[in-house]
Amino acid sequence: MSTVTTASRRQGRGGRERILAAAARLFATQGINATGMEQIAEQAPVSKRTLYAHFRTKSDLVIAHLQDLASTGHTLESALMREDIPARERILALFVPPAVDAAPVRGCPFIDAAAEFPDPRSAVHSYAREQKLLMVRLVTALVTELGCREPAALAEQLVTLADGAASRAMVLSDPDYGRHARAAAEVLLENALPGTR
Repeated sequence: MSTVTTASRRQGRGGRERILAAAARLFATQGINATGMEQIAEQAPVSKRTLYAHFRTKSDLVIAHLQDLASTGHTLESALMREDIPARERILALFVPPAVDAAPVRGCPFIDAAAEFPDPRSAVHSYAREQKLLMVRLVTALVTELGCREPAALAEQLVTLADGAASRAMVLSDPDYGRHARAAAEVLLENALPGTR
């Protein structure tokens, strides 16, 4: 086996992971629409042929990026699925942003993606919508477990607070902005518990 062939195969290993890592960095710093596929290939580094072998379209790459964020716990929703903490603490964890290695503060990646793909029929927008609907279903299940009154309405209020706080944290570049929404969420939860009114 020639040295060139061995080197080429080595460089080809992990191409998908390198593409996703490069996309995550670039999307976070300059936005999805401002990031070109050629730029991602260059940063990965992979050939354009390799990039398109893994991701036929940019939408495919964006969805894979969002799925990767969700599976690695880099979204608000991931806190809701933790079984190592009580239901109330899982809900309040929505107001603590996921640990990210570096600035800038990006807010909710699903909201960001939906804003950059505004057509509700687009694959990216549809995926983002499904994730936000999953978020409210998870919160509804948790507030139901707590015995809160009107769990569906309360869940909508809590996710609206969480999404609003994430958006303001991004605009203001304040990763701790969720503390304001957390205080409001604590009041909502307290008032919704049985025997509080």
